[in-house]
Amino acid sequence: MSDKPTRARRLLERVRHARHPLHGWRRWAVIVGQGMVGFVALFAAVNLVLSLSTFRGEDPLSRTVHELRVLWFSSPDGAPMSPTAFPTVYGRDLGPAPDTVAIHAFLEREAEDGVFLLDHVMVDRILKLNGRIDARSVPSGVYVGAHALGPDDMPLVPVTKFMAQYLLFPRHAYILVVPESGPAIAFSASQNAKFGIDTHPERLSAEIAPFGPNAYDFPSSGEALHEMTRITNDPARVGAAIETLKGAQARLAAEGLTYGLLAPNSNTAVGCVLQGSGAITQQARSSILLALRAPGFGAACD
Repeated sequence: MSDKPTRARRLLERVRHARHPLHGWRRWAVIVGQGMVGFVALFAAVNLVLSLSTFRGEDPLSRTVHELRVLWFSSPDGAPMSPTAFPTVYGRDLGPAPDTVAIHAFLEREAEDGVFLLDHVMVDRILKLNGRIDARSVPSGVYVGAHALGPDDMPLVPVTKFMAQYLLFPRHAYILVVPESGPAIAFSASQNAKFGIDTHPERLSAEIAPFGPNAYDFPSSGEALHEMTRITNDPARVGAAIETLKGAQARLAAEGLTYGLLAPNSNTAVGCVLQGSGAITQQARSSILLALRAPGFGAACD
């Protein structure tokens, strides 16, 4: 049996004993830089694996193809959606130009199956048909939405929208109420500064607004894919949801909490509203997977 070192062993020994071309602080600067690059690459790889392996439904491949098509066609702010976007993304399921009734039936089936996508291409079609998002197209109910966060402006958005969707696993959550009549209403939580409030810009607050292009949480080029989960479609609970959200908004304003990267944040506010309404338990809120997907969601409400 030969004792000759293997090629891999020889390469390792050569690297170990090689003379580094840099010395002193320059050498350590390169080492630290390489370490940081490695950490970022590892972080991105872990997030990519999580993004492609969890919350993907029964057909992950079809889901990924759908997402990539939406991201490709999703237009920047101020630019019209391509006329081929909807037929390409939804043509197989709905045809090239479905009416409101067909879209409502499709989204009802999707909601019954569990988590579904309400994306930029779909809401663009609904707005062209009805002028607003309401129960004519989106089935009445209370929903929790979650989406990646990213810029909507050129020139970065064509790249950042893909990176935000797949290389960052965490999501921002909000609540959507679709009443039997009237426009859909979104409950969004964030920093005062994000809502254009100059006083106490870092304070955690909530906005309740019609779910339209001017709402804080509305599908856009940088945030094109919204994962929706219907909490209830009971008419009594849906009817009372707006007042419940107004109460949560008032409590946030009274508490004067400072927004935190991990908690308390927008996900904390949404989690507390859901727990207070009986839609989720504290134990379910605190699951490890939810903590990774929606940081702060399981933080204490007191």
